[in-house]
Amino acid sequence: MPVLHAPDRHARPRVPRLRAHLRLRVRILAPLLTAAALLAGSAQPAAAEPGWSAEPAAGSTASRSGGARPYFYLAGTAGSVLEDRLALANTTDRERTVSLRGADAYNTADGALAVRPAAPPAGTAAGAGSWISFGTGTSVKIPPRTRAVVPFTVTVPPAAPPGDHPAAVVATEGGREAGVRIHLRVGGPALAALTVEDLAVRGRGSAAEVTYTLVNRGNVALSPELGIRAEGLLGDVPGRGPRTLPLELLPGQRVRLTEPWPGAPVLDRVDLTLTVTAPGGARASAAASAWFVPWRIAGWTGAGLLVLGGTTLAALLLVRRRAARTDPPPDPAPDPAHSRAPEHEPTGASR
Repeated sequence: MPVLHAPDRHARPRVPRLRAHLRLRVRILAPLLTAAALLAGSAQPAAAEPGWSAEPAAGSTASRSGGARPYFYLAGTAGSVLEDRLALANTTDRERTVSLRGADAYNTADGALAVRPAAPPAGTAAGAGSWISFGTGTSVKIPPRTRAVVPFTVTVPPAAPPGDHPAAVVATEGGREAGVRIHLRVGGPALAALTVEDLAVRGRGSAAEVTYTLVNRGNVALSPELGIRAEGLLGDVPGRGPRTLPLELLPGQRVRLTEPWPGAPVLDRVDLTLTVTAPGGARASAAASAWFVPWRIAGWTGAGLLVLGGTTLAALLLVRRRAARTDPPPDPAPDPAHSRAPEHEPTGASR
């Protein structure tokens, strides 16, 4: 599963550039993937394996800018047929046979860009990758020390919805893959929209982090910018100023992200608001509350209170026992027999 790179924050909306740290990330992930990484914004070949490479063939637009195209950018209306060319370079002394195919691009769970395998999972709807055709040139033989240029077409279906349809051209040889991303836009109304879901706070202090889910609800790719605002019961709490996230969120995609929050308090209750914006007017926010308690201190305090309470209870019981021993016995209850009034004998008075 080749991985694509996200655009640079200063890139134009339609022409994102490659970030250097994402190139490093792909090199780290490459041994774990079944294919080589796809580059989305470098002036170098889009992807390369020992002895051969694949990249967009130079065009008139690239010639004016003085450099090779880092990827394909195609735009047209529904029902149109778009054309471009892929350049394959063989730098070895033996012939290479390269297979070509189109593939859909998507976001992985953590926001990286990747392309679907040749046999996508069951239930996966076909996207723009299925619109790409190389005609009879799906298998190309490249002689030694030769550069071959292969034309291809993108046939946009008449019912294709407007907006961005990310795809890629993938070249395979000897179990290795190289690819070039295609930025494909179908003409029509563009909608930039997103939502923030499942906001939560984990950890405390300098190790605190905020987790959340971003969902692209529109029809164009987004370069989101994130900001965190926090309010505590004990005073102001530093959040995080706006910053552009190092990812490109494709239409209809959902990613789960984690944001470090070194300004989180050690002891406080905080109301957190996370706001995400993107070019085109997209804006969304979510709120959550979190308690920050130093549990070690709280544990020792609780243990101390328990000991103090136990000592106080024992002292009260001891005082009561001593008082019971020193109190005089209660007076006996009076005998009813002795309490009756005396009876007098008759005096012999006449009746």
